[in-house]
Amino acid sequence: MRRAEFVTAIILGLLSVYLMWKAGEGPEWDTEYVHWANTGINIDGSGPGKGFFPFYLALGMLISCIWIVVNAIRRQSPPSQSDEPFMDGYAKKMLLMVGGGLIGFLILIDLISMYAAIAVFMLYYMLILGRHPAMLSVVTSLVVPFWLYLFFDIVMTKVQPKGLRWIEDTIYTPAGNFFRDQSFIGIVMFFVVSGAILTFVARSARRQGGA
Repeated sequence: MRRAEFVTAIILGLLSVYLMWKAGEGPEWDTEYVHWANTGINIDGSGPGKGFFPFYLALGMLISCIWIVVNAIRRQSPPSQSDEPFMDGYAKKMLLMVGGGLIGFLILIDLISMYAAIAVFMLYYMLILGRHPAMLSVVTSLVVPFWLYLFFDIVMTKVQPKGLRWIEDTIYTPAGNFFRDQSFIGIVMFFVVSGAILTFVARSARRQGGA
């Protein structure tokens, strides 16, 4: 367990550094772009740069990895005090299932869009891995990507991958035109109504589970 903790923290730490570097990159066509320029808050009032959230999420992951290594060296974490194997048969099975789901998610981004890929992955994770009720899994996998779409594409105007061109033209272009024509109060109401639906379904699933 101790060796696995070290190796995992180091690998994730290196991945964090890579993601931070990639987040600071600009468009290839902009020869005057200064690295890291898109990771701050735009002074023109348009909000965070496109690399802001990826950069600081990766930075948080890097800090966490460093803290894990420090605790492992000082033997202050349970894994660093254990000589048991890192994974048993069940853990290996779950690693393959979760890892396979993540790989599928990454492949689907360029095919069906970021938001649809999130919906498919959440449905797979909740229904197949988590064994949550079907209705709760379906509604959650629809509402959460919808929230993300409203927040990033509409409110923050940070456009995410839309998949194949016909999907973008058929679904996202009309949807974007519709939501951008709404007032701020209207957008808030979409959040509230969808959240109320999710809350109702979650409570219903909880009551059925307790019955």
